[in-house]
Parts: sequence; C-alpha cells; structure tokens
Amino acid sequence: MNKKWNLILQIFFVFLKIGPITFGGGYAMIPVIEREIVIKKRWIRPQDVADVLVIAQSVPGAIALNSATFIGYTIAGVQGAVAALIGVLLPTFLIVIGLSLLFLYLHGNPIVDAALQGMSAAIVALIIFAAYKIGRTAVFDKTTFITAFATAAVLFFLNLNPVLVICLGIATGIIQIKVKELLGMTVLLEKNEAGQVQKEPVGKSVNQ
Repeated sequence: MNKKWNLILQIFFVFLKIGPITFGGGYAMIPVIEREIVIKKRWIRPQDVADVLVIAQSVPGAIALNSATFIGYTIAGVQGAVAALIGVLLPTFLIVIGLSLLFLYLHGNPIVDAALQGMSAAIVALIIFAAYKIGRTAVFDKTTFITAFATAAVLFFLNLNPVLVICLGIATGIIQIKVKELLGMTVLLEKNEAGQVQKEPVGKSVNQ
C-alpha cells in the first residue's frame, strides 16, 4: 500500500511541476511530459506520447487536463488519474487567479504587452517541437505520411470540424489496415524505442 501511495504522490508532484508549463492550450506541455514522464520516470514509452495527444484531442475538455488524466490512469489507475488531474490543475488555477488580479492593474502596460508577445512566440516554438516529436512516431511509412498530409490539406482548405476530421482519420486507418491484410501486404503498426518499425503478421487482427 505504501508503495502504491508513493507512486501516486510522485504522479501528483510531477504534474504539479508540469502544470505551470501548460501555456498554448496544452500543446506546449508535450515536450515536458516526454522529458519528465518518458525519459526521467520511464512510466510510458516514447511512442505512447502520440497516443496520449490523440486521445486528449478526441474527447471534450482541455488537452492538458485530458493528457494528465490519461497518463495518470495508465500509470496507477483511477487514483493516478485523480492525482495527475489535481497536480496539473492546481498551479494553473492559482496562476490564473493571480494573473486576473494583476491584469486589472497592468492592462495596457507596454512592458506587459511586450512580455506577452515574447511568450506567444515561445509557445509557437514549443508547439512546433511537440509536433516534430510526435511526427517521428506517428508518421513512419508512406501510408501514414499520405494520411497526415491529406488531413492537413483538408483542415487548411476545407475548414472542416475537427471532430469530423478525427472520425475520418479513424475510418481511414481501419480501412487502410484491412485493405493491406486483404492484399497480403505487411501491416506496419509503430516504431519501437530503437526507431525500427513494428510489423503485424499478415492475416492477424491488429487488436489481437
């Protein structure tokens, strides 16, 4: 029991440290999650970070909170999910309250406006870095590259609802795998930690 609660406390304090980094809608925390959760603690695999982001975007709610809850549950069940959620939410809540009070007094201050502009630029860099790290595991063959490129084009030119795009992505992935299995082609699933592509034997279901 002590070991279990020790793990839950570790989850809480790790996400308490990650919480203040959730600028930019949560995308900016992905590199921090990878460093703290994957590299330092080794609680999840590097390729699982992409799965976390997909699930976090696919359900209602803030990406930062969804990501923390999913990771916490993966590590230590419901208790881990609650610990991660409180850990990532608490500093953000306190910071928002503090900034709201300061904003009333410093609104229009040129120094504050300049600081916010610099912060926005830094957030863009963090999001680009997160996209690069996720892309290394999510895009690993011609099929996934074409799917990612086509999805980006659809979002840019057609401006479809993101929920519809996610549903189309799910359907596309299932169809691609089934077609490959029917044609006797090798089904590529993901890259492992060494960067090699994991293969699913032909004729076996991906869920098996």
